[in-house]
Amino acid sequence: MENKYGQGGGTMDEKMEHTVSFPIKKEEEGVNEARRIILEVYQALKEKGYNPLNQMVGYLLSGEPAYITSHKNVRSLIKKVERDELIEELVRSYIQKSDRQNNDG
Repeated sequence: MENKYGQGGGTMDEKMEHTVSFPIKKEEEGVNEARRIILEVYQALKEKGYNPLNQMVGYLLSGEPAYITSHKNVRSLIKKVERDELIEELVRSYIQKSDRQNNDG
C-alpha cells in the first residue's frame, strides 16, 4: 500500500536505506501566495507590537491560529494556506538568499 508520498510499506531497515522525495507544487506564474501572506502577517504582527518571528514560529509549530493577530484580518488570511506551504516558502527564500550571498562572495 502506498502512502501520499508514493512510498509503499516495508521494514524499518528498508525504509532507512531510501530517501523519500517530498512532492512540492510548482510555483504558479505571478504572485506566490504563501510569500505574500507571510509578508502581510509579518507586517500586521509588527504593527501590533508583537515579535513576528516568535509568533509565526509558534503558529507554524503548533497550528494554533491564536499566535497570529486578527489585525488586518491576517489570522483568517494565514489559515488559507497550508502550514507546509508556508514552511516551504520560508526554506526556499532562505536557500535563495544563501545562494546569492555565496555567489556574490
